[in-house]
Amino acid sequence: MKYLALSAGLALGLVATGTSAQAATEMRCSHQLPPAHHIAQVIDRWAAEIETLSNNEIDVQIFGANSLVGARENIASVAKGNIECAFSINPQWGRTLPIMNVTLKPYAVTDLETLAAWPGSEAAAFLDEKLLEKGVKNAVWLFTTRMTAMTSQGSPLINPEDFEGVKIRGLNPVADAGLVAMGAAPSAMSGSKVYEALSTGVIDAGMTDIAAAYSRKYFEVQDHVTVVPLFSVFFHGYLNPDWYNGLSDAQKSAIADAGAKAAEWAVAASEDASASAPDQLAENGMKVHFQTEAEEAAWKALMVPAFDKSFGDATGEDGVTLLELVGKISN
Repeated sequence: MKYLALSAGLALGLVATGTSAQAATEMRCSHQLPPAHHIAQVIDRWAAEIETLSNNEIDVQIFGANSLVGARENIASVAKGNIECAFSINPQWGRTLPIMNVTLKPYAVTDLETLAAWPGSEAAAFLDEKLLEKGVKNAVWLFTTRMTAMTSQGSPLINPEDFEGVKIRGLNPVADAGLVAMGAAPSAMSGSKVYEALSTGVIDAGMTDIAAAYSRKYFEVQDHVTVVPLFSVFFHGYLNPDWYNGLSDAQKSAIADAGAKAAEWAVAASEDASASAPDQLAENGMKVHFQTEAEEAAWKALMVPAFDKSFGDATGEDGVTLLELVGKISN
């Protein structure tokens, strides 16, 4: 009988353990970044924080480098409920939600104070509502860059005429209007595709954040980089609304609190990465040029009017409202 009692106790223990394991809510989260990217590391930290704050009631499983879902499929996969969570850069919304391009206006949204205050701003809340209308619940804004790397092979991209006929990585039709105005031929693609496109000659030049130029090893296929305070990019994390609505209030709070912390971590990590990357690229053989004020003026004269028309045509009154809200952040 002692053996039976012991066996019963073990059985009860196994049942309790199984129940506990089942109580953990699975949260599969896809993104396109390589492990070395500074935002990939922030996402890992964010995931761990959600688990801690939820007392491990949420099991966050991060799948980076397109290992679960491709970058182009992330949004639809979350909206359909195929996975619970994904991250995209704001330009990847393209024509689906063109107001997400607001931070890509040339030389307009690069103030660090504005970017740090973005997650709690009315502008971010406005976009959160628009994202929900498109089928995803926004969870976190991770500032990624305010310094753009324009990479090339053989000669640098410094003056507008240097872009004439150059096949360059683009983002989407709204954002790429400025590149077209400079004479370039942009081709939209996710960051994970650019290295191969450069190495095979599909495109001639790269455009990415300065830290990604290093973490994605552009120095292996390009020998020049021009560093430009062109625009800002956010990686933002979003959830399937039905999945989110099924969470407890405590679990929702854990995600919200982790998101607020991660937004701060991202600012610090992005600034550190941007500061280090030019030297890292130079150490690996790239010739690094920092844009001068005169060069900026020449780019701005062509790019800003083209972007304004493209963004305005695509966004209408929503775009006007959002630009006003962005203007209020730093005032």
